[in-house]
Amino acid sequence: MRALIPRCRLLRERSVGKSCRTSIVLNHLYTRYSLATRGSGRGWLLVGFTVATFVGFLSWAPVARAQDSTIRAVQNIFDPLSAPAETLYSVSLLVMAVCAAIFLIVGGLLTYAIIRYRRRGPEDDQEEPPQVYGSAAIELAWTVPPILIVVMLVLVTARTIGEIQHHQMPAAAEEIRVIGHRFWWEVRYPKHDVVTANEIHVSLSDRKNRVPTEMILESADVIHGFWVPQLNGKTMLVPNYRNTMWIEPYATGVYLGNCTVLCGQQHANMLIRVVVDKPDVYQKWLESQKQTPVSDSQTEEGQKQFVASSCGTCHTIDGLQGANGVFAPNLTHFASRATLGSGVAPNDEQNLRSWLKDPQVLKAGCLMPNMQLTDNQVDAILAYLRSLK
Repeated sequence: MRALIPRCRLLRERSVGKSCRTSIVLNHLYTRYSLATRGSGRGWLLVGFTVATFVGFLSWAPVARAQDSTIRAVQNIFDPLSAPAETLYSVSLLVMAVCAAIFLIVGGLLTYAIIRYRRRGPEDDQEEPPQVYGSAAIELAWTVPPILIVVMLVLVTARTIGEIQHHQMPAAAEEIRVIGHRFWWEVRYPKHDVVTANEIHVSLSDRKNRVPTEMILESADVIHGFWVPQLNGKTMLVPNYRNTMWIEPYATGVYLGNCTVLCGQQHANMLIRVVVDKPDVYQKWLESQKQTPVSDSQTEEGQKQFVASSCGTCHTIDGLQGANGVFAPNLTHFASRATLGSGVAPNDEQNLRSWLKDPQVLKAGCLMPNMQLTDNQVDAILAYLRSLK
């Protein structure tokens, strides 16, 4: 049980944003468990941690409702905010209703049989219950209805999949190409010649004036899974194959998701951030992403150190000679992003300094090596990267 303390602490420190539900719950668990473990035996440790877990989950809902509404950290299908997610939500309610009815019927019959035919005394041992073997009525009763239920669910599921997978996209629909890498997301906007990473910006839609966004999903290495529950279902990213999905978000904010396929050591930290902006804000963001970073004499040393340290062999920065790599995220507008390492930590000076000194501290197992930079090199490159807005 003691081994859970550092893990809770680590997860709590890595949670991005004070409004994240995971961070809130982990804070409850960590605080209450720490108090419960002072000067107690193992039995009290277990009791304390159990109570902390229960209280933490009880406080989950009311605390989360007070969070910043722009951070949509609810990773479940029962709060849909996009057209395809609403379709999946409707089907899930039907399936749950059918399963609940089956449960109640089976549970009711079982309860009735237990009460009605319970042993009433020694005389029951001398009598044989009625034999119903070979009854056509009973055989049909427990065979035909299940078949009809399965057929109904198959037809509904097939229709839903068809509606989502074969949805006709209008010519004006936005198109985004998302490429999964270990352990980050490359994001391209072919119609606008914009390349970014890890944060996917899309335009807000409306039920009357629909603005769908089509996503072309590919993988550069292994199989990844793309899932933002409030926007659409899971879709696999398979090497040498193109899958597609589409979204129509009805509310602005930052939607959180994650890779759903074990793709390597840092699979759990291959997080997804879909930023839904109002149409005018989205257009301004696109225009800003098309601009080349303005040169600043105060960051010239950082530019030189960036190229001299071979950072440009993996990363691209538009307008910087020697920085045209394709193996790592495009850093042209790096400072405009909210997080580092595909959502693993906030993009602030402290975390960026740690990342430059040794990326394995924040994201052990990531493919960026420790470049053994000196403090002066770190300071220069950090100042340069912070200027890339």
